[in-house]
Amino acid sequence: MGFTKWFPEAFEEFRCVSIYDVLKEYLETGRIKVDKSKFAGKKVTLHEPCNYFRKSQMSFGQHYMEEYRYIIKHLFNDEDIVEMEPHGLNGICCGAGGGAWAMPYTKERLDYGKWKADQINATGAELLCAPCHNCRDQIMKALSKEFNVTARVFYLWEMVAEALIIEPWSEEEVKKAHEERDAQYERDGVEIEEEE
Repeated sequence: MGFTKWFPEAFEEFRCVSIYDVLKEYLETGRIKVDKSKFAGKKVTLHEPCNYFRKSQMSFGQHYMEEYRYIIKHLFNDEDIVEMEPHGLNGICCGAGGGAWAMPYTKERLDYGKWKADQINATGAELLCAPCHNCRDQIMKALSKEFNVTARVFYLWEMVAEALIIEPWSEEEVKKAHEERDAQYERDGVEIEEEE
């Protein structure tokens, strides 16, 4: 409900596209391919940022938890994905939200963050996906030092980039990619200025 409840007209003229939408679409259509063996045998756990999931659900009626897991399952085998408890819409904030990471609330941020640190450590995962920059910084720069969080922290797009299969394209594949790009730009209302 949130913003769309009070300002529905503001959301009618454009289509909001998240990184989750884009990566899922690219994987589904084969526009990008990833090598699942890149992270083979490594346990991963998923942090669910408040803004991307719970706040998106409240504001736009759309959370991206299924899309997030769809992408992760292209990178990891099911047995290597270790969920934190609780997770999903009941997940725990990392403590850096609401501007706390950028503000002088270090004690409060760390006090709250200890819950997330304990939750991460309980998974025993070697890798952690934290799609939000505030969450990533909090976990990587603060919780790892204060509470011995040893999981290596990645953005979602960074994990995808690490596993990308990069092969030379034929002229036909390049042409098809340009057509898909142009269709996507038209669908999403993106206008690119041509260089002169």
